[in-house]
Amino acid sequence: MFDPKKLEQVIKQIQDSIPKSVKDLGNDIEQRVYEVIQYQLAKLDVVNREEFDVQTQVLLRNRQELAAMEQKLIELEQRLNEKIEV
Repeated sequence: MFDPKKLEQVIKQIQDSIPKSVKDLGNDIEQRVYEVIQYQLAKLDVVNREEFDVQTQVLLRNRQELAAMEQKLIELEQRLNEKIEV
């Protein structure tokens, strides 16, 4: 879902901003930061680009079908009104 290289860059930036004294507290900071970021990203309701593009096409097709149905309804209502007036 997420580009691992991008994630590693973010982790590196976070690690670089941590003071040396804090880094010395343990070697598990990298793993913990990675886990926290993964957890937070998993909580986000996001999709990858391919899924987004597919849903965009589905939405476009549905809009076109809805417009066609609306036009058909207008035509049917007009025909019904013409028959009632006669």
